Amino acid sequence: MLPVQLSRETLLPKLAAHVLEHGLGGASLRPLAKAAGTSDRMLIYHFGNKETLITELLGYIAELYSGALDAALGSDRAATRQECLARILAEGSKPEMQAFLVLWWDIVAGATRGVPGYHDAAQAMMTRQLVWLEGQMPADDPDPAGGARYLMTMIEGALMLSAVGHGDTAQQGLLASGLAAS
Repeated sequence: MLPVQLSRETLLPKLAAHVLEHGLGGASLRPLAKAAGTSDRMLIYHFGNKETLITELLGYIAELYSGALDAALGSDRAATRQECLARILAEGSKPEMQAFLVLWWDIVAGATRGVPGYHDAAQAMMTRQLVWLEGQMPADDPDPAGGARYLMTMIEGALMLSAVGHGDTAQQGLLASGLAAS
């Protein structure tokens, strides 16, 4: 049997699995290389530098997250923004999505601290998620881009509040805004 040819495409799934399991704290080159079954020099060869590796890795993970949501939500668009929000929050709250959320908040914290590559990666991931969310808006929505931004704000806030034990606060806020069913 021939050995698998190393490339960005073969490395990214292994690196993503490692980061989703261990977080970005273990995202130094040696643990990443070990998880991918290669050397840190080969990672640099394929990605150029650690910052590019992290940016591409996080972009890849963002695509995995969007794909997981797509698979869970199916092809039927929500009839209302309220339904869209409820569907996404229900999926985002599932145990299998928690690794993505923990990683997202690691990225946000790193971007806030000025860790190289995190700010750009967070911007790219959020841009990608907003485009995805626009595609989830009701077909007759008068402003899908504005609606996506509004719902992204609600989604991020609600998931963060739930993560820190304030799910009731999030639910009450969504009720007050008319976005949650009573």
